[in-house]
Amino acid sequence: MDGAQHIKTWALDSIQLQSNAIANIGNLLDNNFEKAIINLHQNTGRIIVSGIGKSAIIAQKMVATLNSTGSAAIFMHAADAIHGDIGMLQAQDVAIIISKSGESPEIRILVDIVKKFGNTLIAICGSAQSYLGKNAQFFLNTAVSQEACPNNLAPTTSTTAQLVMADAIAICLLKLKGFSQTDFARLHPGGALGKQLFLQVAELSNNNAKPSVLFTENIQKVIVEISGNRLGATAVLDEENKLCGIITDGDLRRMLEKTTNFEHVIANDIMNTQVKTITHDALASEALNKMRQDKISQLVVINNFEYAGIIHLQDLLREGII
Repeated sequence: MDGAQHIKTWALDSIQLQSNAIANIGNLLDNNFEKAIINLHQNTGRIIVSGIGKSAIIAQKMVATLNSTGSAAIFMHAADAIHGDIGMLQAQDVAIIISKSGESPEIRILVDIVKKFGNTLIAICGSAQSYLGKNAQFFLNTAVSQEACPNNLAPTTSTTAQLVMADAIAICLLKLKGFSQTDFARLHPGGALGKQLFLQVAELSNNNAKPSVLFTENIQKVIVEISGNRLGATAVLDEENKLCGIITDGDLRRMLEKTTNFEHVIANDIMNTQVKTITHDALASEALNKMRQDKISQLVVINNFEYAGIIHLQDLLREGII
């Protein structure tokens, strides 16, 4: 295939150009950035982010990031804005317009409308001398020397710079708000992080069987209890139904390696009294950490010092905790 030998070189050149552009963004940050962030942090309204073309796609991503990190944001396409969608802009909102040139006809019209409405305007733009750059209260410079496109036309390096600036804004606001992992999980309850921070052991173990045998019961009963409930273990209880040990399928294998005569073997003979437990209200992620630390696949669940069941590694796998 013609040119195939150059593919890796082209890719590396593109990556290097965009890497250089990102590195240069730091040199372009000035007091305008700090003032813009403070304005956004003190803002009592929403953040309306707009753009056109590829910049509109970056604006959509910025909105998604802001919303997921505790800053209420709405995307408004520049072309739609000048045909009615500007109605979503309320008095207390701050407008962010993203554009490489800052001169697109739709952008120029939108800038005028935002100014007439009296809203604060922040520009993420590649030209301070553009219409957008000159009319924004805060200009955030995302100028790039060259697109990765060999024709210097397709937005590549410029949109990467816009994305990095947008993420920098979101991260600064996140830090100013003191937005924590718990806050993030609250907005992502269906995600893996949400489950790690909210899902409790009982929510999983309560769906399982609750295998148990008395410490005096024979090995046949132990085997039936372990195999029938498919948790790889059974709790061993004393005469007062208090937890006194655990027998795993590994304990059974070790027993068989030592003896072939187990007619008189009872649970008490082979149980492990050093039971690895976890409370029913502990986080499922804590259960995973304990299993990893002790290199085991199940934990006995305790509720008010009473035996409450077993949580297995497979439970955590099914919930996506791992």
